Amino acid sequence: MHAGLWATLTDLVLPSACAGCGATGRALRRAVCADCAATLRALTPFATGPDPAPPGFPPCAALGPYAGVLRAALLDYKERGRRALARPLGLLLGDVIAAAAPGPAAVLVPVPSTPRAVRERQGDHLAALTGWAASRLRAAGVRTTLARPLTARSAADSTRLSAAGRMAEATAKFRVRARVAGRLRDTPGAVILVDDIVTTGATLAVIAARLRASGVPVTGAAVLAATLRRTPLSPERAGCANLLDTVLGTERDAGRNTG
Repeated sequence: MHAGLWATLTDLVLPSACAGCGATGRALRRAVCADCAATLRALTPFATGPDPAPPGFPPCAALGPYAGVLRAALLDYKERGRRALARPLGLLLGDVIAAAAPGPAAVLVPVPSTPRAVRERQGDHLAALTGWAASRLRAAGVRTTLARPLTARSAADSTRLSAAGRMAEATAKFRVRARVAGRLRDTPGAVILVDDIVTTGATLAVIAARLRASGVPVTGAAVLAATLRRTPLSPERAGCANLLDTVLGTERDAGRNTG
C-alpha cells in the first residue's frame, strides 16, 4: 500500500493523539487535527537569526517560532517517528524556501544527519522534509535540485552545549565533499541550506562558511522553526569568531598547498 494512503488510513482508524495539540478523539489527517493544520497553514515565513549571530551565519528564513503547534509537530516527527508529518511539514518548508530565495531556480542543501542519528530515527528526517519542499517548489515552477556536498560525523549531543561548545562541535562534525561542491560553484540557482530548527546558528554558520571557502555561493538558509533567543554578547560567544576564522583559515591554506 502507498505510504501516504497508509498514513491517512492510520490517522482515521487508530486512536492517535494529534501531533500538534495532543487531543484525542479527533479526526486526523497527516497526524494533525483540523485546528492544528489551520494553525500551521496560517504561519508566515519571516527573516530570523540568533542575536548575536555567529560569524558566517547566512540570511535565514523560518516558518515560525519553535513553540506551540509547530514545536509539538516537529518533535513528534523528528523524535517520535510520526512519519505522516513529513509531507505537510515539508510542503510548508517549501514555502519558507520560496520566501528565502524567490527566483526561477534553487539548489537545496539539507544539513546532513550523522549515521547514528539516521539509525536511531530509522531514516534521514531532514532528507524527507527537503524532498517534499522540492516538490512544492517544482509545482510552483521553480527549477529545483537537491545536492549533498556535506557529510556529518557522529558527535556528542549538542543540546546542552554552550554557544562556543556548539561552534566547536559543528566545526569538527561537518566535512565538504570536494567533487560535489565543485559542481555547485557555477550553479545557476540560489543555493539554500535547509535545516529543521535554528538555535544558536552554529550549524548553519559553519556549513555556510565551509561551502563558501570551497567556492560554493551560498545564498541563504531556510528552517521550519527558530528559537527566538536574545542574549548579551559574552566573551565566550565572542570567542566563536576566532575559533571559526582559525579553522577556516587553516583549511584554505591547506587547499592552496595541495592545489
